[in-house]
Amino acid sequence: MKLSVLAILLGLLAALPGVYGVARPGAFGNAARRFPRYTPVGYVFMIGATLWFLLLLKQESIADFAAFKPVLYTLFAAVGLGACLFVKDFLPVRGLAVLYLLLAKLMVDTARWAETDWRLVIVTWAYLLVLLGMWFTISPWRLRDLLNWFTANEKRTRVVSGGQLAFGIFVLVLGLTVYKSAETTAAAQQPQPPQPLIQQPSE
Repeated sequence: MKLSVLAILLGLLAALPGVYGVARPGAFGNAARRFPRYTPVGYVFMIGATLWFLLLLKQESIADFAAFKPVLYTLFAAVGLGACLFVKDFLPVRGLAVLYLLLAKLMVDTARWAETDWRLVIVTWAYLLVLLGMWFTISPWRLRDLLNWFTANEKRTRVVSGGQLAFGIFVLVLGLTVYKSAETTAAAQQPQPPQPLIQQPSE
């Protein structure tokens, strides 16, 4: 995936909830406070994260792991399914934490080769997601506490949502301008394959 495409998608993902929070802070706050214990969303997040991880495992090409892949598939699939069945408390937060870690990997891998210093915006965001993913895995109730604080009143909800909206637009603009320009420049600098010589037909 190109960094410009990823930035556009991430910008939209960050901006759209911000729009809802600014426009309808009361409804947004109620939904946010329900999220940490809304188990149906937890099922979707955890199963999606498990499938994503298994896909990454399938793509892993290190020879040392090749013989163990069938065992690892079974093990990690069982962990994901077991979490859905036996660890339902704060399941949405646990699933979100795993998605944060997987998304951070995608962000770093995609931004690594971008020929612009603005790639550090995505890389820094990715490392923040890693920290949050580990923190919410260990202490999932922390997200509940943060959401309760962010949505304590409509004014605070609007301010936080406005900041999220602004950041999402910023990343979206980077994807449409800076990252796309860097990709175009890099593509133009790629050496062109030599053209085959056209031999003149002999008379």
